[in-house]
Amino acid sequence: MAGGRGLKADGVLDRLVLRRSMARWRRLADAAYDLDLARLKVLRGQARSLRRHLDRVLHAAEGRLALPLVGAPAIRRPPGADWVWRPDAWTGPIPVHGAASLPMRTDLGGGVTVFHDCRVSELCVRQIRNTRPQDLAPFGLALEVFRFDGTFLSVVLDLPEAAVTGLRLRHVIRVETIVETEKSLEIFARLNVRHGPNVEQTVQQLPQGAAEAVAEFDLAYTRINEKRVEKAWVDLIFEAPQMNRIVLRDVTLLRRPRADL
Repeated sequence: MAGGRGLKADGVLDRLVLRRSMARWRRLADAAYDLDLARLKVLRGQARSLRRHLDRVLHAAEGRLALPLVGAPAIRRPPGADWVWRPDAWTGPIPVHGAASLPMRTDLGGGVTVFHDCRVSELCVRQIRNTRPQDLAPFGLALEVFRFDGTFLSVVLDLPEAAVTGLRLRHVIRVETIVETEKSLEIFARLNVRHGPNVEQTVQQLPQGAAEAVAEFDLAYTRINEKRVEKAWVDLIFEAPQMNRIVLRDVTLLRRPRADL
């Protein structure tokens, strides 16, 4: 059946049939060197037919089980963190799996938006499936940039309400990324916090060339009005991205109280 619905492989009858089949093939394997050639030829055909199906099962199982599982809660949570989050684009399929010739604003769903100001768009974005053993996020986001006549390209992450509920100046917001690029480029992380009519912005450059790049924003050095915090978002800004492929393998954010001095 499609999608494997209705299939059971762990019932009592299934286990009994499997044991008998395995015992039969074990006996045939032991006797193979002594069988006459006509019987051996028939046996070879049966074994090859069986192996084709077994190989298909093994290929699918090993491929899927080697991947980070969709929706798996595999996320690093340092001691003391009171909020940890991985955006939807890195945890499961999103409504917009891919797009070419991106308009200036492309909403990918789940609070993830791509912005640029190119007059002629030669940009593509695509959600990809992570397959490396070290990947914790099931999905990644790939940006392909050809000619670039704009001044900025950014991926904007709207933080959920849990990130701003109880947000205080004693908090530190940490952005962790795993980034791959075809050629080196500067990447900046900018935290934006709206409090009343004002928006507080603080920017950090991610370590250039580092696969796992981190930025931390200590709110003690900002002028945020704790009583009026309404919304927060993070911009990942790519400088001079032309003729480059940028893969965000993972993006996670966390909030923790700053250690008392």
